Amino acid sequence: MRQTIYLYWALLFWMGAMFSSSCYSGNKSNGQTVLVSSNETDNEFSGYWYSGEGELNTYDLEQLRYGEMRQGEAVMVFVTEPFDKEKQVKLDNPDLEGAEKVSVMKLNHIRRFSTGVYDYSMMQSVFTPIDLNKRTSTLKTTTTSQDWCGHSFHQMNKEGDKYRSTGFSYFESEGDEVKKLQADLLEDELWTQIRINPELLQKGNYNVVPATFYSRLAHDPLKAKQARIRKEKKGVSNLLILEYLHLDRTLTIEYTSSFPHKIIAWTELQNGRTMSKGILKASVKSAYWRENGNRHGYLRDSLGL
Repeated sequence: MRQTIYLYWALLFWMGAMFSSSCYSGNKSNGQTVLVSSNETDNEFSGYWYSGEGELNTYDLEQLRYGEMRQGEAVMVFVTEPFDKEKQVKLDNPDLEGAEKVSVMKLNHIRRFSTGVYDYSMMQSVFTPIDLNKRTSTLKTTTTSQDWCGHSFHQMNKEGDKYRSTGFSYFESEGDEVKKLQADLLEDELWTQIRINPELLQKGNYNVVPATFYSRLAHDPLKAKQARIRKEKKGVSNLLILEYLHLDRTLTIEYTSSFPHKIIAWTELQNGRTMSKGILKASVKSAYWRENGNRHGYLRDSLGL
């Protein structure tokens, strides 16, 4: 039985390295020939992120909603993809594209929790260009939220030195709106920037657009606010701490000091209360987009789902 399982996973790994798929491009190099740091080479980065697999992470979630803490689960899927920086969509035929093609780190961040009789499902996607020598602005984010009252959708697209912010909501006061924001640092891109190269997130003061999960749940219109970033050591991990200067809100992200800088935990604090908290329970590399048959259901056990 063990030999059969081993052969099965070996076959999946070989297929992931050989073929393209609906989620992965099959492009393994993207021309990245740069250093991440003195002990992390581009070969290490490429070997991990362009291997034909994505990284699946599951977290025990605590989420404050309606004044009470809720138990739930969160999933963070990190994967590299070929992206059209003008259309800002994943390329169907990356080998045929030219100068507009860029490799991005994509994060799909899902949170699910219940509030009494009904439940919430929230998802965010972040697309950040991979440049191991400098911090580059995220090209696009999308955020959706669904509960039994209705659903909402928000999208940010980078256009020059601005973000075009488009939002749709079932609330009259929020309505359908399109506005422009300065292309400041996005709280939502801290996760992908850490995975690309956390050293590029230097300590100091920034104008930061708060997280869209926060904005949705707090019904706070998106607008850049002054904040500072600082870092601390915590054993074998690092803490990135984002503190807003005129908003009583702090986000702390714990990640491994060594490559590939996995997200271990996070905590959101506001007005002295924990708003959300996630603790890593499982992390798996997988060509998950091909493991979509009923026969693959048992693989969820390895993620604690």
